[in-house]
Amino acid sequence: MMGLNDEKLPLGNHSSSDLVIRSSKELGTFVRDQRKRQALTQLDIAGMGNTGNRFIVELESGKPTLQLQKVLDVLDLLGLEVVVRPKTAKGL
Repeated sequence: MMGLNDEKLPLGNHSSSDLVIRSSKELGTFVRDQRKRQALTQLDIAGMGNTGNRFIVELESGKPTLQLQKVLDVLDLLGLEVVVRPKTAKGL
């Protein structure tokens, strides 16, 4: 995926598709790619998430000031979750 850091998460119960995302732009790109893989439109996600289409557009564009709970709700709709872990040193 363009613009995403494909560093694999080293510990825990993770799949090979786990990515380290360090910016709202990277998250937006990932969300858009996941939505398209599932053959959903932005309007589909907006409807299922009971949110406006503008929110989905802004999320996929990487707007950094979106409401976290709404972002988490959209991720859940797409079958995604957020995992927070301590940073690892490069090369380990």
